[in-house]
Amino acid sequence: MSRLLRATVLTILVASCGGGGNYSAPRNLDDACSILKQRPTFLRAMRKSERRWGIPVHVQMATIYQESKFVGNARTPFRYVLGVIPMGRQSSAYGYSQALDATWKEYKRGPGSSNAKRDDIGDATDFMGWYMAQSHERLGIAKTDARNQYLAYHDGRTGYARGSYRGKPWLVRIAGEIGARSNTYREQLRACGKS
Repeated sequence: MSRLLRATVLTILVASCGGGGNYSAPRNLDDACSILKQRPTFLRAMRKSERRWGIPVHVQMATIYQESKFVGNARTPFRYVLGVIPMGRQSSAYGYSQALDATWKEYKRGPGSSNAKRDDIGDATDFMGWYMAQSHERLGIAKTDARNQYLAYHDGRTGYARGSYRGKPWLVRIAGEIGARSNTYREQLRACGKS
């Protein structure tokens, strides 16, 4: 193989692996301290969001765990017709926070930057803080209440106010798991001095 051909192949391989960012999930997602040790930028982003919006780091972490497992370019699965023909994704949710297109546009028109990106941890946590602070103001959900914040986050504030989650036992179960994970993360962050 000529040198030029080898160099070209190597360049293509390196470029294809780059992808513009580290979107892979951290290891050991059950340990908040391990996650933040692997991804120190996550802690800086979540603390900044907490200062701005008052949503604790552990609540943000539990929600991101559920929404994207800390994968920056996470998307919803494809829908299929007849089990084989792809018909688009289940929703427009994307990124760490799994923000929908319309809600993300609302955030960008409001307190977010016009250049904000859902696959940027700083923008995603700011979005999450903004959304949950709005749920606190409009619905009276405590900023520390990961369970109910998640119900409003998943079903939207209007859906939460109507109680739409009550007809979704799977969602109520998941929200309970998020509440428990938030408490676990809070204790872990306290133990490793990151709370």
